[in-house]
Amino acid sequence: MTDYTQPTDATSWFAVRPGEPERNAFEGAFPMYGRAYHQDPARAFDEMRRHGPVVPIVLEGDVPGWLVLGYRELRYVLSNPKLFVRDSRHWNQWDHIPPDWPLMAYVGYQPSMLFEVGEAHERRAGAVSDALSQADQFELRSTCERVSEGLINAFIGSGRADLMAQFANPIPLLVLGSMLGMPDADTRALVGEVATTLNGGPAAMEAYGRVVSIMSGLLELKRRHPGPDLPSRLLAHPARLTDEELTQDLLLTMTAGHDPTATWIGNTLQLMLTDDRFAMTLSGGRRSIGQALNEVLWKEAPGQISIGRWPVIDTQLGGRRINAGDLLVCGLAAANLDPQVRPDFYGGSVGNHAHMSFGYGAHGCPHPAPELAEVIAHIAVETLLDRLPDVVLAVPPETLEWRMSIQMRSLEALPVEFTPGYPS
Repeated sequence: MTDYTQPTDATSWFAVRPGEPERNAFEGAFPMYGRAYHQDPARAFDEMRRHGPVVPIVLEGDVPGWLVLGYRELRYVLSNPKLFVRDSRHWNQWDHIPPDWPLMAYVGYQPSMLFEVGEAHERRAGAVSDALSQADQFELRSTCERVSEGLINAFIGSGRADLMAQFANPIPLLVLGSMLGMPDADTRALVGEVATTLNGGPAAMEAYGRVVSIMSGLLELKRRHPGPDLPSRLLAHPARLTDEELTQDLLLTMTAGHDPTATWIGNTLQLMLTDDRFAMTLSGGRRSIGQALNEVLWKEAPGQISIGRWPVIDTQLGGRRINAGDLLVCGLAAANLDPQVRPDFYGGSVGNHAHMSFGYGAHGCPHPAPELAEVIAHIAVETLLDRLPDVVLAVPPETLEWRMSIQMRSLEALPVEFTPGYPS
């Protein structure tokens, strides 16, 4: 198990660049991988924070970077997109990165709005935001209820379930499929293909190709038969997105809306099943679902980090000298845990929404995506607790395993037990 009081010696990987001092800046960098890190990243962040708000790290494969831990430092980075650009082609280490690097999917340049900057990003993100703003939230709530009820009906008779695999994970994609105006068969195929893509490994690229094919077919369908759905709105938007832009941005919207929302649902259920403050009492004193959802965003943020930002000139950040092209890893969850800003949930400070869990600045989650995600998550949790009022964990809380993902703070499984019932 990794001891986070002792940074690793990563100097063997790095070549000292011309003009740098003899001692490499990444000597003693902290590892952001392995079971110890993934099971308790908050502990790792606490240890790193002793060395300042910006610390040298190594990602899987001993790839170097700077983790921005401090809330104020991260806000500064995300508020200055011209100095700290999102375009990964600025990275000064590309010559050292193998093509099969496990995190390539998060860093390798793609022609999506995620990697665009300036006016190009504003044009594409604005189109997506406009299209999402036209979503009918009453219809969205109805769809969420129908999807949640259907999933519960499939396992309610057994008295046991894995709430990640059988509930939290499928809900966002099934709801998004409805927002995309997809035929049911394509939506169900998409659920499996996206799951394969997110799991990584040899099958991921083939699954991604099939996802692209499904989305391309959807766009052709909507050209012939437009409807009250997201692709039709984007096709008609005055930004006049190209076919490649439409495909890439719909894929990004779908994947960005799926995994974080599923994780938000799962982490909220885990909190409410393990924390006495959310237990039902005779006096009706249980804290609300909304409070649980907000607390999760602060303490167990679904999106832990964002890889990354790249400064276009040499600069100073958090007392560190950062070279042009160095990789900055945005510690969203770490910034939320910054002792200078995090609220006291045990003391009643439950209304603070200034977390970084949806990002910040130009490349933050576009409006109104956070509000739509909250509708999905709230309805899902509420429906499950209404249908399974005596649901409890089927295993000791300390035995729950977390995914080995640097991006997402998500449970591998959430096994529960309850009194068997009948489908509604």
